[in-house]
Amino acid sequence: MKLAVLGATGGVGRQIVTHALADGHTVTAAVRDPSRLNLTHENLTVLQADALDPASLIKVVDGTDAVLSGMGQLGRHDPLKPASSSARAAVEAMTATGVRRVVVVSAAPLNRAGTGQAWLTRRVLTPVLWAALKELYTDLEVMERLLRESDLEWTSVRPPRLTNAAGKGTYRHQVGTGPAGGTIARADVARAMLDFVTLPETVRHAVGVSN
Repeated sequence: MKLAVLGATGGVGRQIVTHALADGHTVTAAVRDPSRLNLTHENLTVLQADALDPASLIKVVDGTDAVLSGMGQLGRHDPLKPASSSARAAVEAMTATGVRRVVVVSAAPLNRAGTGQAWLTRRVLTPVLWAALKELYTDLEVMERLLRESDLEWTSVRPPRLTNAAGKGTYRHQVGTGPAGGTIARADVARAMLDFVTLPETVRHAVGVSN
């Protein structure tokens, strides 16, 4: 497949690029500063682009089969609201170019009802995280709302606490609920996102993932 990756220099985004190339896909990576993505591959094109600007994204997504986004905030008070701003830009650019499939990374606490999660997570951890990181999760909520309101074939992947551990190559996932576990390696989030591109039951759903 031909894949576009947004946020390709971030923790999850870089893993998406690495896994996609290993799978044999052709990848176009959108980055603000190409020097930050120190990867070279015959199937990799690195384009300088602003993921928050739909006009800038058109050249990135045009002609691709799917868009995968690892965009997220650099901090709890990031004024750019990158998750929702990039989603808005991606919807506009994808609509303009006729690209339909998009998979984005979100976060487990957006499952506010706690369905499919342990009691401690549902009743203690999620409320505490919302109290501490409200701005971050609100940005992700807006991102998911923008996708739901679009005509795109979207999937929002909701991991729990991310780690830099070596990926296991496997993960648990729950469509519309979860995640069941408390952690997951960034490499395994990327693995799941790539798998979900062609998994019909994930289309227009949030999916909880964990190790």
